[in-house]
Amino acid sequence: LDPTHGGPIDSIINGTYTMNAIGHTTEIITLDDPARFVPNGFPGVIHDLSPSLGKYRFNLRLVPWLVKHGAEYDAVIVEGVWQYPTFAVWLASRVNKFPYFMIVHGALDPWFNTAYPLKKIKKKLYWPWGVYPSFRDAKGVIFSNQEEKILASQSFKPFRANDFYVNYGIKAPPENIETQKQAFFSSFSDLKNKRILLYLSRIDPKKGCDILIDAFAKLAQQYQDVHLVMAGPDKIGLVPALKQQAARLGISEKITWAGMLQGDIKWGAFRAADVFVLSTHSENFGIAIVEALACKVPVLITNKVNIWREIEEDGAAFVADDQTDSFYEAMEKWFALSKAEQVKMRSNAINCFMDRYEITKAVKQFIEIIS
Repeated sequence: LDPTHGGPIDSIINGTYTMNAIGHTTEIITLDDPARFVPNGFPGVIHDLSPSLGKYRFNLRLVPWLVKHGAEYDAVIVEGVWQYPTFAVWLASRVNKFPYFMIVHGALDPWFNTAYPLKKIKKKLYWPWGVYPSFRDAKGVIFSNQEEKILASQSFKPFRANDFYVNYGIKAPPENIETQKQAFFSSFSDLKNKRILLYLSRIDPKKGCDILIDAFAKLAQQYQDVHLVMAGPDKIGLVPALKQQAARLGISEKITWAGMLQGDIKWGAFRAADVFVLSTHSENFGIAIVEALACKVPVLITNKVNIWREIEEDGAAFVADDQTDSFYEAMEKWFALSKAEQVKMRSNAINCFMDRYEITKAVKQFIEIIS
C-alpha cells in the first residue's frame, strides 16, 4: 500500500471506494504497515500482516491466514506477479480450495528482460515453480489491454492463462480546481505564467527520463516560456545524474524537481500543466496518463504505453518512439497547434477519460468477470 510503489496502489484504494459505493465489500491483506498509507475514512477492511522480509516480501503469516480464511470470500485477488504473495495464494489455494484471480500490472513486459538480463536469469529459474503454476490454476488472469497479454506471453515459457481484460479506471479528480492550482503555485510560485510540461511518475530508468530531458532541451531553444516539472519519487537515486545531464545541456533553470506530489498539490500540477509528458520505454497502463486526461490535459507519450492506440484514436495524444528525436517531434506538434486546436485536444482528453477510464465502468466490468 506504499504509494511510492506506483499507480496500482491508487487503483486498489480508489477501487475499494467504488466497490463499497455500489454494494460490494473489499478486504485487503497488506504486508506493509497500513497506518502509514491508508487515507482517513477508508471504507475497506485491512488485515495487517506486516512486517515482511526484503523486496520479495516473504511473510510466514500469509499462507496460514489464507488457509484459514480464503474460502470465506467470493474471490481472492492477487495484485502483481513476482513477489511472495503470488506464490502464497497459489499454495494456500491448494489446501483450501478458494477461487483466485491475478492482476498482472504489466510485470511480464519483455522490456524488463532486455533491460535487466541478470534479473531475467533469476526470474527464469523462478518462473516454472513460483509463478507459472499461479497463472495456470487461477480462475482468471486479468490484463488491462490486449497488448499486455501479447507481450506477457512472450516473456517466459510455458505460459497458459484464462485471460480477461478490464480497463484500469480512476475516480474523476476533485472539482476544487482553483484551490488545487493555488496549492501548487503556493509551493512553486516561480512557475506562474510558464507553459508547463508535466512529468509525474517514478524517477526510474524505465520511464525514459533521460530522453525527456534531451528532447526538452531542444524544445527550450525555440520556446523561452516553457518549463519542465519532474514530479515523482526517486527510490534509486537517479535524480543527481539527471540534474547533471540538464546542467550539461544548459537547461537546469528550466526544470523543477518537485519530488512526490499528493493531494491538492498533485491535482494542481495537472491543472497548471500545458501538456503531460511520459517518454517511457515500457508502461502497461499509466495511471498518471489517465489522471492527466481527467484534468483535460493532452498527453505526449511513447508507443511503449500499451493504451497509446486508444488515446491517439480519441485525439487526446501525440505518440512517439522512445527516442529523443521522435519525442521532440511530438512536443513540437503540440506547440505548433493553434489555440483552437489545443482547446479541441483538451476536450478530447476529458471525453477519452469519461468514455474509457472512469472507474465505475471498470469496477462493474471487474465484478462481471468475477461473477
